Amino acid sequence: MKLNLRIWRQAGSNAPGRLVSYTADGISPDMSFLEMLDVVNDGLVRTGEDAIAFDSDCREGICGMCSLVVNGVPHGPDRATTVCQLHMRRFKEGDTITIEPWRARAFPVVKDLVVDRSAFDRIIAAGGYVSANAGGAPDANAILIPKGIAERAMDSAACIGCGACVAACKNASAHLFIGAKISHLAFLPQGQQERRRRVVAMVAQADAEGSAAARTRANAKRSARRKSRSRTSRG
Repeated sequence: MKLNLRIWRQAGSNAPGRLVSYTADGISPDMSFLEMLDVVNDGLVRTGEDAIAFDSDCREGICGMCSLVVNGVPHGPDRATTVCQLHMRRFKEGDTITIEPWRARAFPVVKDLVVDRSAFDRIIAAGGYVSANAGGAPDANAILIPKGIAERAMDSAACIGCGACVAACKNASAHLFIGAKISHLAFLPQGQQERRRRVVAMVAQADAEGSAAARTRANAKRSARRKSRSRTSRG
């Protein structure tokens, strides 16, 4: 299969970037999307060009490292599928595919398709943990938790922290990520003691990282001031 690619190339965080056209030839429909990029990079290296930088690790949809916007959609066209699990059978001969990095103020581009997502690490460090002494693992596991609550906690814990929610949101909001990290601990008895402090600390850190929460509140305050001035002028 032969494909036309338009890939974002950017030498560094302060350098200008642009979409560059490439041809991917001999692509098997059984390849993953990242394996297709590996083939393109092999060709670039053989001709002495700089390989396309992109993040990946487990390539099993678990680690949250891969972070590509494919044709305007974070992780590509398949729902609930990371881009490392997206396969080339999803595309057809001659397709044009545009590949870009996450676009968010809190995720600055490092190089090409690689972005700095350490903002998420700092949000977790601010409160995404349990510091209360719950004893050793046997003690913690001895606490009885209803199956429904355990399942709700596990659903929230399934967030892999890839940042696609931020990239997909027009306001670049991290609320889905923060909500998942807060909820999966708050549902469990071990996380109850610190639940209020955890929310305040993590949301404050998200604001500091440039999440939409701070801008939303600032816009609300400006709107309130405008309404107040309007009422005053009418009076």
